Amino acid sequence: MIKLIECPRDAMQGIPHFIDTAIKAAYINQLSEVGFDTIDFGSFVNPKAVPQMKDTEEVLSLLDLHHSKSKLLAIVANLRGAEDAGHFPEIDYLGFPLSISETFQQRNTNKSISEAFNELEEIQNLCEVKGKTLVTYLSMGFGNPYGEEYSPEMVLNFVERLDQLGVKIISLSDTIGVANPALITELFETQIQAFPNIEFGAHLHSTRETIGEKVLAGLKGGCTRFDGALNGYGGCPMAKDDLVGNMATEVMVETLEKAGHDLKLNKWELKEAMKLTQFVFTEV
Repeated sequence: MIKLIECPRDAMQGIPHFIDTAIKAAYINQLSEVGFDTIDFGSFVNPKAVPQMKDTEEVLSLLDLHHSKSKLLAIVANLRGAEDAGHFPEIDYLGFPLSISETFQQRNTNKSISEAFNELEEIQNLCEVKGKTLVTYLSMGFGNPYGEEYSPEMVLNFVERLDQLGVKIISLSDTIGVANPALITELFETQIQAFPNIEFGAHLHSTRETIGEKVLAGLKGGCTRFDGALNGYGGCPMAKDDLVGNMATEVMVETLEKAGHDLKLNKWELKEAMKLTQFVFTEV
């Protein structure tokens, strides 16, 4: 069964003007009616680093989750953020960004890879105590723009270390949109065969024209968990000066349905959410 992870947090975090808290909550409430498996709704990080997400707790208090089947995911960058998020029973998943690139790990979380692994182990232990599930985003998983070493074998080594820590969900992340279909298929095939006990996801960034081929490449490799954002808004503000957008959810839906998958989405609610994007992401 295909799992779609809608990522309004990723779509919003790099926008320079502050989106009103009530607008954020209304948009996420609308997304919760669509039928996505999970909604990546906010983050518990230093507001100086990501000012757009400084109101995550307030947004959470305004969410109506009683009739939604969607689970909630919040991004954390350290143990303190995980402890803050752990107080909220509404949150099912904590997402932690781990990078294959030393440069990007420093830019994204102000830590070395070694320090990030130590932090991740503590967060994994906290998740087990709090009844949460840790989702590890393996950023720069398809290439490195900083001239550092990269290879599929490095990805395998990172996954092996995460497996030893008991991590059960790993999302391979193409932070800057450089993955090609052949590499996408190869990476997922290799990881899924080597670690059948881990659920692998795809957090890809892409131009609109190449979304379909990337989704199909992931499917071919055995991936059934895909992150996206309506209209392809967003991209990682810590990566490069030019943001490469998220995978547009509506294009992924069309591609997956044409491939014969029943996503069990409420199409009317999806259209309503699409309408809201024009309001949420347009500066007044």
